[in-house]
Amino acid sequence: MSERELFDVLLAAWLVAAAASFVALQFVAAPYGRHASAGARRALPARWGWLLMESPAVVGMLVLYLSGERRGGLVATVFLALWLVHYVDRTLLYPFRLAPQARPLPLAVVASAFGFQIVNAYLNGRWLFHLAPARDAAWLGDPRFLGGAALFAVGLAVNRHADHILRALPRGGRGYAVPHGGLFRWVSCPNYLGEIVMWAGWALATWCLPAAAFALWTAANLVPRARSHQRWYRARFADYPARRRALVPGVW
Repeated sequence: MSERELFDVLLAAWLVAAAASFVALQFVAAPYGRHASAGARRALPARWGWLLMESPAVVGMLVLYLSGERRGGLVATVFLALWLVHYVDRTLLYPFRLAPQARPLPLAVVASAFGFQIVNAYLNGRWLFHLAPARDAAWLGDPRFLGGAALFAVGLAVNRHADHILRALPRGGRGYAVPHGGLFRWVSCPNYLGEIVMWAGWALATWCLPAAAFALWTAANLVPRARSHQRWYRARFADYPARRRALVPGVW
């Protein structure tokens, strides 16, 4: 079996796994952050856990770019830059912005996220930098790229602004507080909304199935988690804004 045939099988399985994950997360919240069990065994400090589990997204994508046939090409380099704008921050900077008292990450969560990032980086990077038909500079003026890059930028800005508001919260004795300001006025999880929009933009800008699969995975993970956050907030804060939606302003 050729690499392309193996790639196609892996991609199909990846799409099925995204759907299965979405169904499973309707019934159980991934056990990290506020949904982690107190005193969980076999856990890593949050900072080092985040750095480890996100690292394949940076290292793997760089290796695939440098070893791919599209290395040095303008379009491939722009795609790499978009990817790294998010993941260099998420991998190398975000962990050290976490509060020192952030809950440790269970090893099972770190291991599963590490594995996810390996597969996801391979599917996106191998396709864009080696297997996909070459694209010339004209692609950067295509409406799909321009619209996708704009969505990516908007989603990134929303995600980072929401993270800034969350980091600035006074924690108090309960460890969490109700966030206000920005899109928190309308939804409980604008950071998740921003990430979903960002990777939808990535899928549009790159116009390929591996990127679309990543966008689906992002929604499959974060849509149920936003609903879990909404229930968590309402259970713990009697004054939580009743009209605030989980993820989409005025809708859901």
